[in-house]
Amino acid sequence: MTERIAQGLYRIPVPLPGNPLRELNSYLLTGGERKLLIDTGFRQEECRQALFAGLAELGVDPRDVDVVLTHLHSDHSGLAPEVAGDAGWIYASGPDRDYLEHMGSDQWARIDAFYRSEGFPPELLVQNRTRNPSRALIPAPTTRYRTLEPGALLEAGSRRLRCILVPGHTPGQMCFWEEREGILFTGDHVLFDISPNITPWAGMEDALGSYLESLRAVRDMPVRLSLPGHRGRGELAPRVDSLLEHHARRLDGLHAILRERPELTAYEAAGFMRWRIRASSWKDFPLAQKWFAVGECIAHLDHLRMLGRVIRFWEGGVWRYRAV
Repeated sequence: MTERIAQGLYRIPVPLPGNPLRELNSYLLTGGERKLLIDTGFRQEECRQALFAGLAELGVDPRDVDVVLTHLHSDHSGLAPEVAGDAGWIYASGPDRDYLEHMGSDQWARIDAFYRSEGFPPELLVQNRTRNPSRALIPAPTTRYRTLEPGALLEAGSRRLRCILVPGHTPGQMCFWEEREGILFTGDHVLFDISPNITPWAGMEDALGSYLESLRAVRDMPVRLSLPGHRGRGELAPRVDSLLEHHARRLDGLHAILRERPELTAYEAAGFMRWRIRASSWKDFPLAQKWFAVGECIAHLDHLRMLGRVIRFWEGGVWRYRAV
């Protein structure tokens, strides 16, 4: 079940049932008195069984484990409080820790209001409250969080991980850099088989712009082994170039959609974009994936506005967009 990557470094595959990501790569670093576990999986029974079985297979007592989060999304953070318990700590960046400690009805009400302003049908948002794993499988409340500052060092045996802040996928997404062996834990900042989902965040004027800047910041690092949060591995620089090209094409495509069909909402514009998902039409999109798709569309619209290629205007209680 577990994979030995190097001495004292293991991958525990955690299934994500019904999710197109398929599974989470949880990484365990041993060698010291305290073990470090990078990311955990949803707060869901299938994830729980796989993660704790992986720790047991490696002879690790969860009471000896601290959790390190690459970012706040529930497929990475959901089981963190259960692993940490009352003896361990959960390390996360300051921006993402703030989200994790304040997840609640008020926060989700603000998010729903934001999506309604972008044209998302209110009745679908009601259904989304129970169907979206981002909301249904979040970590339980805990007081065991500690803040990771950019540049901070985490030690696990002979390994020292430097924390690199790469905002975009979330406000506080982090990569962890093991310079001696050239290992970079990329979380969802760089994935090799799929494109990370980029959506807007409160306090981030241009999430996609931040993401593209963060991609360029890691491109030329002397990485010998990239360990992503999902699916397979690959070479860093070529993949960064591919992701930059992907978003350039997506920006051009969305601009072309608005030239042909002016005054669309983000929800409507997302229905004309191309998505790699099994659905016969936008109407038949799985609801959770439709929510993520609209979020990605909004992030691209925000960046187009920053570039002066798109304007938006308020009409009938929603934002509408027009190509310049």
